[in-house]
Amino acid sequence: MTQNQSATNQPLIEVRDLKQYFPVLVGMFRTKPLKAVDGVSFSIRKGETLGLVGESGCGKTTVGRTLLHLYKPTGGEILYNGQPVQSKADIDAFRKKATMVFQDPYSSLNPRMTVSDIIGEPLDIHKLYATQEERREKILELMSRVGLNSEHAARYAHEFSGGQRQRIGIARALALNPDFIVCDEPVSALDVSIQAQVINMFDELQEQMGLTYLFIAHDILVVRHISDRIAVMYLGKMVELADAAEIYERPLHPYTKSLMSAVPQPDPKTARANKRIVLTGDIPSPLNAPSGCPFRTRCAYATDACAEAMPEFQEVSKGHFAACHRIAETN
Repeated sequence: MTQNQSATNQPLIEVRDLKQYFPVLVGMFRTKPLKAVDGVSFSIRKGETLGLVGESGCGKTTVGRTLLHLYKPTGGEILYNGQPVQSKADIDAFRKKATMVFQDPYSSLNPRMTVSDIIGEPLDIHKLYATQEERREKILELMSRVGLNSEHAARYAHEFSGGQRQRIGIARALALNPDFIVCDEPVSALDVSIQAQVINMFDELQEQMGLTYLFIAHDILVVRHISDRIAVMYLGKMVELADAAEIYERPLHPYTKSLMSAVPQPDPKTARANKRIVLTGDIPSPLNAPSGCPFRTRCAYATDACAEAMPEFQEVSKGHFAACHRIAETN
């Protein structure tokens, strides 16, 4: 967010019609595709933070992991600095510039490795030092950058609190001096008081190192604080994308409106005036998604047309995209 002024028009990351289907066994020899991500497109400019929000199971994490080729994409295209990331050589080069901070600081760190070895592992894999002394200096510099003391280097992950473990994970992600980081719900497992510290650290690191983030979370207040733009996902599809302030003040899609109505208001008068939009029914399974618009089974505005075709993800106003057949009538 802090680098937004220097962000150029050329996207650092571009995702076009990304699909990630997982085959699920539904009979003796029969599989059916679970459409975790189904035709998602977006771009992120250098120095920008794109927040990705939605309910659990909507495909947010799968987008992040597929983007980094931790899953092989079923379809679509991923571009880095305008170049497609396709071959093994492309992926290897991309992974030196794109890393990930995982959601759970408890399970994402190896309990048998010291903090020094956890942070130094990317340096070892890519052979980014000439001597052991140089390796040690780089590790201590990374630890200092995320607020860890040098005496922590010889300890093991289980000796640290959740917030400190996440700092270790962030230091590991910074080891290769990346341009782009996928932050997969990096604060959801932390206490609220620690969340603010970690989010502020992400902001500071972005300013110091010119980082670009895809920030995945289900807490819309967290996302609003750190993001330049926010994208909303529902059942594997993107339903809205706009500037953070714009999507907060003027949501267009019925699902986004429901999400925003659930955000707590600090002012009692505003809170009383705020009308909560409660969704009925459960999220359908991505294995048996509804025809047409995936949100239609829970939408108060749904008509027969919504069952016939998926609405086009179109630009409603400058920089504000939404996918809804009845966008003009409901706003």
